[in-house]
Amino acid sequence: MSTGGAILVVEDEPAIQELVAFACGNAGFAVRRAGDARSARAEVQRELPDLVVLDWMLPDRSGIDLLRELRGAERTRALPVIMLTARGAEADRVTGLDAGADDYVVKPFSPRELVSRVRAVFRRRAPQLSGEALEYGPLKIDPVRHEATVDGQPVKMGLAEFKLLRFLVGHPERVFSRAQLLDSVWGDHVFIEERTVDVHMLRLRKALAPAGARDLVQTVRGLGYRLSMRGEG
Repeated sequence: MSTGGAILVVEDEPAIQELVAFACGNAGFAVRRAGDARSARAEVQRELPDLVVLDWMLPDRSGIDLLRELRGAERTRALPVIMLTARGAEADRVTGLDAGADDYVVKPFSPRELVSRVRAVFRRRAPQLSGEALEYGPLKIDPVRHEATVDGQPVKMGLAEFKLLRFLVGHPERVFSRAQLLDSVWGDHVFIEERTVDVHMLRLRKALAPAGARDLVQTVRGLGYRLSMRGEG
């Protein structure tokens, strides 16, 4: 079972694609694959990944061109992308970063370094998907054990409630609308009514209540929900 985010590996060399996929999968990430830009676009259209590892030299078009296309579309503008390429000159690195890449890994590379860079991007952009433990106040989320605790005591909850709490612990004090929570927790490819969020938030609060942490999940009237140790506004 994956403990981190979903990664799309776009690489046309089978050996390198397998190496990247194995390293990321072994680190707890869910991995999907594409061997060219066309297949990558289809994968992104089918289901938005949480991060893309993108080769510069693809058989049908440049990875840089695909990156610019992703950055130019509203749905994929914020999608984290790590460029993977044999082009290590400074000018090439600048080109990749200027096109919108979050990081740049030069071949040959260490699988451990690549995974470390993936985790670093997730920590900056989406901490709840890094596969690492998250903490906020008395709350701790352990994705490896798939466990939520309050002051060290396990709290039982359903899968949807666990994912919601994991997301909120990764973004404490921030207010999220129901639509944002749906896209971030269930994915933008899943069509669920916004009131479903209210149902799962109620269940999450009930799960946290025996541990005295119910009030950490707060409703912000007219806006949505947040995780906060401050009083409800």
